[in-house]
Amino acid sequence: MSRVPAAYRATQGSILDVDRDFYTRLIAPEARTLVNQLTVPIREGLAWEVPAGHVVRLSTLDGPQVGDFNLWHRHNPRERFWASRTRQLQRAHVSTFDRLWSTLPYLRPMATIIDDTLAGYGQDEDGGRVHDLLGTRCDPYVNKLLTGEDFDHHCHSNLVRAVAPFGLTEFDVHDVLNVFQCTGLNEDDQYFMKACPARKGDYIELFAEVDLLCALSCCPGGDLSVDLWGPDARDPLETCHPIGVEVFRLTPELLDGWEPPTYAPYRGGHGMSAPTVDWTAEKHRRFGSGKQGKET
Repeated sequence: MSRVPAAYRATQGSILDVDRDFYTRLIAPEARTLVNQLTVPIREGLAWEVPAGHVVRLSTLDGPQVGDFNLWHRHNPRERFWASRTRQLQRAHVSTFDRLWSTLPYLRPMATIIDDTLAGYGQDEDGGRVHDLLGTRCDPYVNKLLTGEDFDHHCHSNLVRAVAPFGLTEFDVHDVLNVFQCTGLNEDDQYFMKACPARKGDYIELFAEVDLLCALSCCPGGDLSVDLWGPDARDPLETCHPIGVEVFRLTPELLDGWEPPTYAPYRGGHGMSAPTVDWTAEKHRRFGSGKQGKET
C-alpha cells in the first residue's frame, strides 16, 4: 500500500482539525433524548428533517443492508452534500470524526460522524472498506442500458420519491454516501462491491452541523451478496432488510460554545469585476422618460 501523503491535510486550528473530545462527549446515552424514530422499508426511500445540534443514527435493524444517503440544507437545498470533495478532504470510505461537506460556494461541514460500530472493519483481504464514497446510487437509466428492463425501485428513484413531499425533484438528488456498503478498486482499477459486513444492530451516527433534510434509500440490492448485473445476476430480494432512523436531541450543556460552521470565507469574485451601470440611463432606455406626451 502506497505511503504517499494525502493531498489535503489539516493544519492545527483549521476546520479539518476536528475537536475529537467534543464529538466523543456527544455519544453518551444519558446526554440525549429520542425525538423521532422511523423505519425505511426494503426497496423504498424516506426523507426527514434533523435540526442543527441534533444527532441522527442509521442502523441495520434486522440484518445486513446497504443504504444510499443524501443531505441538503433544510432551508436552502442548493447547499447539498458533495461526495467527491468529501472524498478528497476526508477519505474514500468515511468513519468516526470524518465530516460530510457541502457544495460550492458554501463548502462547510454539514454533518460530522461521531460513532460507527463498523469503525474497526478497516481494510479486508480484497481491499474492501465500508461506508463508501467511491460509487454512487444505482439508477433505472444504467439498469436499462445493462439489462434492457425497467425497474422503479433503484436508489435514485427511491430518493426522488422520498424528497418530492419536500418540494425537491430528481434534479436535486445527488451523489451519495453508501452507508454500510463495502467497496473498493480491483487490480484493474475497477469499482467492486461485496457483501455488507454489518450485522443486526450495527449503526453509524452523525451530528448535524446545520439544519438538515436527509433522505435514505434502502438499496434494492440488499446486502450486495448477490450479483445485480452480469451472467450470475438474480433478484436479491431475500437479502433485503429495513434500515432504522433515530433522531436525538442533545443536552444543551453539551453544546456550550458550539456554533454551526460558517460558509467558506472566499469572496474574491473569481477574478471578475462587477459591471458599472448608469441606472438612470438604464431606466430611460427601458421605460422612457416617464413624462406624459403633450395633448393636441
